[in-house]
Amino acid sequence: MKILVTGARGNIGSLVRQGLAGHEVLALTRSTPSAPGEVQGDLTEPAGLPVAGVEAMFLFPVPETADEVVRLAVQAGVRRIVVLSSSAVTFGEDDSFHLPVERAVEASGVEWTHVRPGEFMRNKLELWGPSIRAEGVVRDPFPDQAWYPVHEADIADVAVAALTEDGHAGRAYTLNGPELISHRDQVAAIAAAIGREIRFEQVTPAQAREIYLAQGGFAAATADFLLGYEDYSGAESTEEWTPDAAVEMTTMKDAIGRPARTFAQWASDHAHDFLRQV
Repeated sequence: MKILVTGARGNIGSLVRQGLAGHEVLALTRSTPSAPGEVQGDLTEPAGLPVAGVEAMFLFPVPETADEVVRLAVQAGVRRIVVLSSSAVTFGEDDSFHLPVERAVEASGVEWTHVRPGEFMRNKLELWGPSIRAEGVVRDPFPDQAWYPVHEADIADVAVAALTEDGHAGRAYTLNGPELISHRDQVAAIAAAIGREIRFEQVTPAQAREIYLAQGGFAAATADFLLGYEDYSGAESTEEWTPDAAVEMTTMKDAIGRPARTFAQWASDHAHDFLRQV
C-alpha cells in the first residue's frame, strides 16, 4: 500500500512513518528531503501535494486548507484518511482547529478514522526537561493535578493500524493513558527512570508562566492554556475546565486490542532525553 504521511518529522508523524515499515511510504516534509522516502510539500499549498497513486493518508491538521487537501487527495484516488485530531473535539472544546479537518474528511466519502489523543506524556519533557537537566528540579503549580496522559507511541500505533487494517473506518478514538497519575507522581516516575533525585518545587501559576515564557518553544506557546489563563480557543478563561465524565473514552484495548503504555514506561523510554544536555 502506498501511504502519504504528513507531518512526517513531528513527534507523532515520525513514529507513524516508522510503524509503516513494509509499505511504500511518502513522508511529507516542508524542508529539503534528507532521507529515503521523504518528499517536499506543504499542506498550506495543496496544489503541490504528491498524492498521485497514494491509497491512504495520515493527515496532520491544517484547517485553513483541509477542504482542498482532501478534495485533491480523493480526486487522486486516496481511499482512506486517518486524521491526527484531539480529545478537545470529543469534549466540545475545539470547533475551529481539529473539527473542521474531521468534517472535511467525513464529507469526502472515503474511509476515515479520527485519532483524538488527550494529554501527551511528551509534554512533560518539553515543560520539565530543561530544569531537570540543569538543576534536578521541577517547578510546577499543581502537584496534585492528575489526568490520564498518553504515550506518543500509542497514538502512532493506533494511526498505523487505522491506515493499514480494516475495521477502523468511521471510528473516532479518544485516546488516553492507562492510569490517573498526578504531576508529583509523574516526577517520581521520571526520577526512578533516570536514577536521580528530582526535587518538586511548588510555585504559583504566575511564577510558572514566567518560567515557561522564558523557556520558549512549546512551553511558551502553551503556557497560558496549560496554566488556566486561556481556554482551548485562545480566549480568556473564565472558569476551570473539568472533563465530562459521561464522555466515552477509548482505551488502547478498545482500539487495537492491547494495553496502553504506562507513564513509567514512557519515562524509561525518554530517560536519555532528561539526562542529555541540549
